[in-house]
Amino acid sequence: MAQVNSFLQVNGLTRSVGDRVLFSDVSFGIAEGQHVGLIAQNGTGKTTLLNILAGRDSADEGTVVFRNGIRIGYLEQQPRYPMEMTVREAAHCHLRLSEMDEEEQQQVEVKSARILTKLRINDLEQPLSQLSGGQLKRVSLANVLTLEPDFLILDEPTNHLDLEMIEWLENYLSRSSMTLLMVTHDRYFLDRVCGLILELDNQSLYAYRGNYQYYLEKRQERIAAMESQISRAQNLYRTELDWMRRMPQARGHKARYREEAFYELEKVAKQRMEEKRIRLQAKSAYIGSKIFESEYVSKSFPMADGGEKVILRDFYYNFSRFEKMGVVGANGTGKTTFVKMLLGLVAPDNGRFVVGDTVRFGYYSQEGMHFDQQMKVIDAIRREAEYIDLGGGRHLTAMQFLQHFMFTPEQQQNYIYKLSGGEQRRLYLCQVLMKSPNFLVLDEPTNDLDILTLQILEEYLQDFSGCVIVVSHDRYFMDKVVDHLLVFQGDGRVKDFPGNYTQYREWERLRPMEENAKPSRTAKEAKDSKDSRGSRAADSAKRRLTFNEKREFQQLTADLEALEREKSAIVGALSGGEISVEEITEKSKRLPLLQRELDEKEMRWLELSELA
Repeated sequence: MAQVNSFLQVNGLTRSVGDRVLFSDVSFGIAEGQHVGLIAQNGTGKTTLLNILAGRDSADEGTVVFRNGIRIGYLEQQPRYPMEMTVREAAHCHLRLSEMDEEEQQQVEVKSARILTKLRINDLEQPLSQLSGGQLKRVSLANVLTLEPDFLILDEPTNHLDLEMIEWLENYLSRSSMTLLMVTHDRYFLDRVCGLILELDNQSLYAYRGNYQYYLEKRQERIAAMESQISRAQNLYRTELDWMRRMPQARGHKARYREEAFYELEKVAKQRMEEKRIRLQAKSAYIGSKIFESEYVSKSFPMADGGEKVILRDFYYNFSRFEKMGVVGANGTGKTTFVKMLLGLVAPDNGRFVVGDTVRFGYYSQEGMHFDQQMKVIDAIRREAEYIDLGGGRHLTAMQFLQHFMFTPEQQQNYIYKLSGGEQRRLYLCQVLMKSPNFLVLDEPTNDLDILTLQILEEYLQDFSGCVIVVSHDRYFMDKVVDHLLVFQGDGRVKDFPGNYTQYREWERLRPMEENAKPSRTAKEAKDSKDSRGSRAADSAKRRLTFNEKREFQQLTADLEALEREKSAIVGALSGGEISVEEITEKSKRLPLLQRELDEKEMRWLELSELA
C-alpha cells in the first residue's frame, strides 16, 4: 500500500515469535497528516508492530523508513519512567527545555499543565512512585501531546481515561494536524478520529480508506468475496483429497505440484471454519425475583487534607430482574467501590445491600486476573467447569467454549505464559463466564481486549438471561449492552438515567439549553463551524501565528485564568453551605455555562499553541 509523500513507508515486514508467525511480508505507507487506526486480534502482533515502528523492537525481515527530520512520539501501553521523577519532569522529559528561550519554556509549561489538568493530574511535584498505573499512563499521554511530534504513535490511548477525558482527547486529536497511528478498542474513537483503517488478519495487512464504519462495510465485502473463493476451494479440496487417497503411488516428481497445491487448498478451505462462528446463547442458572436492594447506603473515605471523599450518601436502589445496567462517571467518583460493596468486598459506613438467595455473582475486575503461568489454557478453564449449559439439553464443552472465544485447539494446549496480555485477559473473561453465573458484574471489561472479542462479548451479554452490571468507559460497548445507567456525579450524587450512554450525553447537552432557553445553532452554522475548525487544523502545519492570533492567544491565556478563578469560587461557594437559596440557584445555572466556555476557549488555546 504505497503512499505519495509518505511520512512512513514499510516494506516486506515479517516478524515471528518462536515458531509463531505474527505477520509476514507486510507493506504499507502513511502520508503526512493522516489519522490511521490499526485493528487486529489480541496476540497477532499489534503492539509488536508499533514497537518496531518506534524503534523499540526489530523485525526479522523488511524495512521501516521515516521521512528525514521528523519527530516521533510514542505512547506505550505500559509506560516506563524513572520512578524518582516528578510529574512535571516526566511531562517534559522528551523536550529539550535548555535549548528554548524563556517564552518558549513558559508556553510549554502552561500547555503541559493544561493537558495534565484535563487528564486530572493536578500535583505536578508528586513523585511518579506514588502514582497508579492509570495515572502514569495519563502523564505519559500528556508528555507525548506536549511534545507535539510530527508522527504520533498511540497504543490504547483511552485506557485509564474516564468518559469526559476520552471525549476531550477525541476532540483534540480529530482537530490536530499531527500524523497519527493508533491502536485502540474504542470504536467511537476510531470512527471519529481516523480516516484510514489498517487490519492485521491471517498474518497479512488490509487497508480501508475510511473510518471505522466504512471499514465494517468493506470488511464484510472482503469476507463475502473470500467465502466465494473458499466455497470453490472446498470443491477442489474434495477432488484433490480423493486423488491423494486413491493414488499414493503416483506421488512422484511429476505429481509434486499437485501435492503442494492440495496443502494450499486445505489451508484456504479451513479458513471457513475459522470465520464461521455460532452465536453463543448460554443459559444462566435460575435467578429469582429478588435480586438486590441497596438500603440507604452511605460510604466515604478520609482524605489527606482532613476532609472526606463521599462516594454514596443515603443511596437507595431496588435492582430488577434481568436488568442490564451501566455504571459511568469520572475516575475517583466511586464506581468500583460501589460494585465491591454490592459483592461484600467492602463494607458500607451506613445502610446495607440485601442480595437475593438465588443470586450467583460472576465478577470480572481489573485486578482479579491470577493464573498459574505454567498451566495449560484448557486446564485453566476445565478447573472451573467441564461444560457450559446452553439449555434444551444442549451444552458446550470447555474446549468448544474456548474456541468460541477464539482460542484454537493448538492454543488451548499452550502454556499460559505464552499468551499475550490481551489473550490472558480474554482467558480470564472465559474463566468468569464458564462458572455459569446468573448475575455478571464486569468492571472495565473492555480494557486490553481486541474489537473481535468485544463483539463476541456484546452478543453474549445481549443474549444473557441473567442480570448484568457493567462499569466501563467504552461508549460503544455500553450503547450495545445496557438499557439504563447509574451516573456517579461525585460528592455522593448518583443519577439513575433510563437509556444508554449516547442518549445520556445528548440529554446532558440539551439540558442547559432548555433551562436557559438558549436557542441551539442551526445545522448550517454547526457545519460551517466544523469546516472552519477543520481548515484551521489543516493550516496549522503550514504557518505561524499572525499578529491578531498572537493577541488572541495572549487574551485567551488571561481569559482562561479568570474563568478558572471564577469556577473555583463558584465550586467553593456551593460546597461551603453559607449562601442563600437564590445564590445557589444562580451559581448552579452559571456553572455549566462557565464549563462550556472554558472548554471552548481551552481548545482554541491549544490550537493556537501548536502554531506558537
